[in-house]
Amino acid sequence: MDALSTVLEATRLRSVVYSKFPLAAPWGLDIVKDENSQFWRLVSGNCTIGSPDGSIIELAEGDLVFVPHGSAHWIADKSTSLRMPSPEFVKARRAGVNVFNGGGDVTTLIAGHFEFDYQPPHPFLKDLPPIIHIRQYVTENQLLLKQVTQLMLEELNNEKPGSSVMLKNLSEIMFINIIRAYLEQAAPGSGFLSALSDPRISKALKLMQDSPQNDWTLESLASEIGMSRSVFFNRFKKLVHETPLSYLTNWRIRQAQKLLTTNNSNISEIAASVGYQSESAFNRIFKSKTGLTPAVYRRSKIVE
Repeated sequence: MDALSTVLEATRLRSVVYSKFPLAAPWGLDIVKDENSQFWRLVSGNCTIGSPDGSIIELAEGDLVFVPHGSAHWIADKSTSLRMPSPEFVKARRAGVNVFNGGGDVTTLIAGHFEFDYQPPHPFLKDLPPIIHIRQYVTENQLLLKQVTQLMLEELNNEKPGSSVMLKNLSEIMFINIIRAYLEQAAPGSGFLSALSDPRISKALKLMQDSPQNDWTLESLASEIGMSRSVFFNRFKKLVHETPLSYLTNWRIRQAQKLLTTNNSNISEIAASVGYQSESAFNRIFKSKTGLTPAVYRRSKIVE
């Protein structure tokens, strides 16, 4: 499995598609900060988005905007339109109230969000920019994104048995295509996504992610990928924004979190499976990263 696929599995990506909804101008929403990543796809009409950095994005039909960190932003038919706080809009929709029915031009959007069960956040997520704008579909990955969103639209227009599962799976496919399209458009020079494009650093990531139980050292990793110790260390840190052994430790703890909530093995067995032969050392490092001992962490997730 490639390094990004392993990360996405570890983050336990989940998605929610709200619905397709028409909005008659004038309309506007102030989106409050949220722990999830939102997406908006303009199906038809006019749409303007106020980016978290203060810039304004004019969307064309078929464009998609992704807000990876759940930052506060706004969306409207035009920048001068009055805007309603998003919690009020959600409350009105649930009550069956059609808020934006002013009789102007109608805009149709597909919206939703992505959830990541991953603390602390993986460098992959932290390195994404505040907002990603995927423009008109031209490249192969963007065309795939168009096909996926078209299938979502068909499911929303014609609810059939299993539609909710279809929408969930399609939106998760859409997320991967958003990342692929972003890489084509932006070609980031540093960060985790750029590390995936570096054959040797990507290989090192894969080695650590596939075999966290191995007794990896800086020297053994550098040897495996055919780099000197110092060149590997500097290159990895520049791209991933943390040292190789720091990344390894964080990956081991994240894998342990997953196993503690999905596996009935005892704590010493889980510790060994992620590279710690000493249960006491594992307990100490786990608590330093999560604030809880493994046993308390497991019990807290069972209660949830």
